[in-house]
Amino acid sequence: MKAIRSLTLILLICLIGQGKLLAQKDYYTGIGFRAGPMAGISLKHFIASDAALEGIFSSRWHGTLIQALYEKHHDVFNDPNFNLYYGGGAHFGYWDLNGHQHPWYDKSGTYSAFGIDGIIGLEYSLDEAPISFSLDWKPMLNLINYSGFWMDDIGLSIRFNFR
Repeated sequence: MKAIRSLTLILLICLIGQGKLLAQKDYYTGIGFRAGPMAGISLKHFIASDAALEGIFSSRWHGTLIQALYEKHHDVFNDPNFNLYYGGGAHFGYWDLNGHQHPWYDKSGTYSAFGIDGIIGLEYSLDEAPISFSLDWKPMLNLINYSGFWMDDIGLSIRFNFR
């Protein structure tokens, strides 16, 4: 069953990738994987030539976090394939610290998390393929229950882009 789901996902990505290849700010939607302390799935959709919405479904500390971000994009390095982006948004989710050694929190239990996020990053889109890479820093402030300021979320994403 797991193999069928994996094959279906690969086929879907290949079919979506058959659309017209576009430059960085001309692709409409990208989906891929985000590596880092909060690894997960990233979905970015442009709502204007210089603005995008990004959703990230990630996992950390035996829990799950959903993040929604608004990002502004600007060309850098005199290269239309490079973009600097920045923005903000919110997150919600939970962490299960039972049986898990947390480096800066000495309690156990399951905690809900809700707060605000910032993001700044650099994205590069390939001309030859519908693929983009991004490196970003996403600090966040948890406001409810498990409160605190987190600054360690640096992520590397790879996305398949399509219209």
